[in-house]
Amino acid sequence: MKVGTDGVLLGATAPVTQARRVLDIGCGSGLIAMMLAQRSESNTVIDAVELEPAAAGQAAENFRESVWANRLSVHAQDINEYAQKYPAQYDLIVSNPPYFESAVACRDEARNAARYTETLTHEALLECAQMLIAPEGLFSVVLPYDIGLAFETLAHQNGWFSAWRMAVRDRPGKPLNRLLLTLSRQFVERTDEELALRKSEGVYSEEFCTLITDFYLNY
Repeated sequence: MKVGTDGVLLGATAPVTQARRVLDIGCGSGLIAMMLAQRSESNTVIDAVELEPAAAGQAAENFRESVWANRLSVHAQDINEYAQKYPAQYDLIVSNPPYFESAVACRDEARNAARYTETLTHEALLECAQMLIAPEGLFSVVLPYDIGLAFETLAHQNGWFSAWRMAVRDRPGKPLNRLLLTLSRQFVERTDEELALRKSEGVYSEEFCTLITDFYLNY
């Protein structure tokens, strides 16, 4: 799958600096996990769980070829099964989860699994994160804006608190179309931010370039 803006935003903003054990749920090709490895301390260990075999294989290959290979591991299994094995140990959990609840399936089963919640509902994702997170840990996701608000409401109903939100739009004056959300099991005062990816004239904004400059060769 192509590198998407959603994954790049999550990898660039998730609060990884204090984390020593990190989990990426539904890692795909491993992009987010590798971005977090680049941003974290040398003793931070990152596990990545991916159900789809081809994607898990691609992530494993990408991890082996990276300079952070000794800190990255991929687990080709269902996150529900994984959560039963490793409860309450991660300082940070990240996910770029499925978001279409019902739609005509894609021809490509792997792409279908990445997009539609039949493989992992948002309720199940929150339940798994609750099982896997350390008491002071944080859980970060990226979703389309309206779906992200609904996910946040669902999280609140299940005992999570919002620690940080970044609402994203393509350019000034355009509707908000993405929501980056960090949740905690402990109450904290929420911080709100907003980001426009581009300026009115269409070039990338300074704020977006600052976020991604360490990950792209041409910024």
